[in-house]
Formats: sequence, structure tokens, C-alpha cells
Amino acid sequence: MVAALSHEGAGVIHGGKAAFVAGALPGETVRFRRQRLHRQYDEALLEEIVSASPERVTPRCAHFDICGGCALQHLDSPAQLRLKQAQLRDNLERLAHVLPERWLPPISGPSFGYRRRARLGVKYVERRARAVVGFRERSSNLVAAIERCEVLAAPVDGLISPLCALITSLSIRARLPQIEVAVADNAVALVMRVLDAPSAQDLEKLREFELQHAVRLFLQTGGIDTVRSLMPNEPTLKYALPESQIELEFLPTDFIQVNAAVNRQLVATAVKLLEVDANSRVLDLYCGLGNFSLALARTAGQVVGVEGDTGLVERARANAQRNAIANAEFYSADLTADLRAAAWLEHAYTHVLIDPPRAGARELLPTLARLTPSRLLYVSCHPATLARDIDLLVREHDFKLSAAGVVDMFPHTAHVECVALLTH
Repeated sequence: MVAALSHEGAGVIHGGKAAFVAGALPGETVRFRRQRLHRQYDEALLEEIVSASPERVTPRCAHFDICGGCALQHLDSPAQLRLKQAQLRDNLERLAHVLPERWLPPISGPSFGYRRRARLGVKYVERRARAVVGFRERSSNLVAAIERCEVLAAPVDGLISPLCALITSLSIRARLPQIEVAVADNAVALVMRVLDAPSAQDLEKLREFELQHAVRLFLQTGGIDTVRSLMPNEPTLKYALPESQIELEFLPTDFIQVNAAVNRQLVATAVKLLEVDANSRVLDLYCGLGNFSLALARTAGQVVGVEGDTGLVERARANAQRNAIANAEFYSADLTADLRAAAWLEHAYTHVLIDPPRAGARELLPTLARLTPSRLLYVSCHPATLARDIDLLVREHDFKLSAAGVVDMFPHTAHVECVALLTH
């Protein structure tokens, strides 16, 4: 009997050493075979479903059994949300030893065709004389051989097979290991990492692909600073936050939230929860392109955004100017370093928003506590580090966990994003 799901979406079976069975769901009776043996648990192959869960559905993707891009397409969407809510609750109970005064409704959106940012692996397979493009296989570094992807945003969802054919035809087919996808509101960019320079014939084929599929191709020969548009007049990529009447420009390799519809809801929820007004001074840490900062600046008196990536800071400033927002300023800083001399910390702040990486914000917590904001909104992509930090903020710095909820940024995966409101 399957007892639960792991954080990676595999069914967990107890009795002796635990077995993690990809494709098995809680409550099901299954037959499985242990494959990869570890000290504390084994990874196992699902061989038969003896008794199926009522929440099991047929995956839309024909490649679900091999592709590691999704883990939960066999579980219906409401059940996926319940699973993620339970995971957040469990982390808060076990690690933070506190539950919120109120649970926020889950933020969700379309469950297919939602991924506007992705990194696809590419591999030329000599014995098959063809290139494969896609996500990695489950529990493997091999690139899954797929024909289309149901979660990628259009038109890239249908471009997997054409990309395989294109790369197979190139002279550098064995020297092109990855493609980054960026689907903007106004254009589609594909950044091809190339280890050797394309030939003149290769370039012609790439240009033909651009015209045929209405996408823009970029070549990356080294670091981020080597990314160049294949054609002249590099397109400006944009996405809108219409609720705040904001349009942000970004580069093809910039970080943006993967799910456009969910991001719009998340930004609107952040503005609502923080309750800023003309007297508010807001600090937005890990601000990126200004995704939250500029929306908050529409109602706040002053917003200060801080980000470690200097390129993102430059584009945040440009986005503020482009949207005629004069009450937002941006700084570049390593937010894991000693910040006592930071000029932007010389001011008082009434509100703070923080959206750190998976490692969380442990180093920043004493600084946040000294600011004593009336409201602190923590946006997290990892419920365990969120819970760890909430424990410290509540236990050591006298914050109160007022509200929390999940953000389904990655449907059909076990990835859990969440938001928590802390108050003084």
C-alpha cells in the first residue's frame, strides 16, 4: 500500500526499507521492483497497479512515463493542490512550530501550456543518427526522446520535433547541448548554446527555421554576455502586469516567473496583502526586473528594490523609467554578505517583500528584524527553508504568522511555491 508521496512526487511504500515508486499514488496497492538501492531507501519501478486511486487520471502527455519534466500528470489537478497545501502545512508544523492565523486560497492557473521559461537538453544520438530535445529522463541525465511537450507555452510546445530535425541537419549537431526557451507576450526566443561556430550552411538553416516558425534564435558561445541574436534588430521581449498597468522588458536569459497567469495573480496578491498606501516605504529584496517593485510603486509612497544581479538591476531601473514610475529606485548588492554599510539600509521601511532563492534568507533575518516592518511578505520556492526562516522570525524576532498559502507555479510537478505574511 502506498502511504504518501515524496517531495519529488514518487509513491512512498513502508515496510522494511522504504521504497520510492514513481507513478504510484497514495492509497494504491501496487507491485514494484527495487532498482536503485540506497542506504535509507530504494528507488523502485512500478510494475502493476493492483488497486487504483480514485484521484488517478490518464496523463495527457504521451511521454509522461519517461520524461522527468513532470511528476504528477497522473494525479488530478485538485488533488495536486491539496498535496501541495498539505506539504506546506507539514513543513510549518514540523519546522516552524506554528500555523498561520488564516490560510490563503491557492493561487493557480492553466495546468498545461504554461511554461514560458525552460531549459531543454539537447543530445545527438549517434546510433540513431538523430538529435533529441527535451527535459531529462526520470532519475537520469539522459535527454528524454519526446515529440512535443504539453506544459511548454505555445508555440514551443509543438516545436520539439522540428527542433530535433533542425539540429540533426546541422554540422554542429553534436556540439549543441542546450536550448533556453523564453516566451514573451510579443515574441518567442530560443537561445542555443553552441560549443562550435555554426557553418554558413548551418546559419542559413537556422534563419529558415526562424522564418518558418515565427521565433527568434539566439546563439550563446560562452557566458551570458556572449548571447547574440541570429538576425539583426534583436527583439525586445516583454510581459505585462495589466492589473498594475505595467509592462516589463527582459532579455532571453533573464529570470522571470515561469507561469505568466500565476505570476499576475501572485503580484496582485502581494499588493493586496501588504496593504501599502502613499505613506508606505517598501523594501523589495531579490527584486529581479522589478516584478513586484513596480506594481507596489503604483500605490506606495516609495519602493526600494535590491538584487544581486547587476544586469537585472539595470533592467529594473529601465523598466521603472519606461513605465513612468519615479518613486522606485534599485540597488545591486550581495544579500548574503554583511550589509551594515549598505546605503539603502539607512532608511526606515514600513513594509518588506522578500523572494529569495531555494536556500532561503537566514543571513538576512536579523536585518529584517531591525527594520521592524509592520508587514513582511515572504515569497518562497521551497517550503522547508520558508518554515525554517519563519521559525526564527516568530521565535526570535517577535513576528506573527498572519497568513500563508501555496502558489501553483509548476502544475504537474512536485515543486511547491508559497507565500507567507508576517506582521508585528
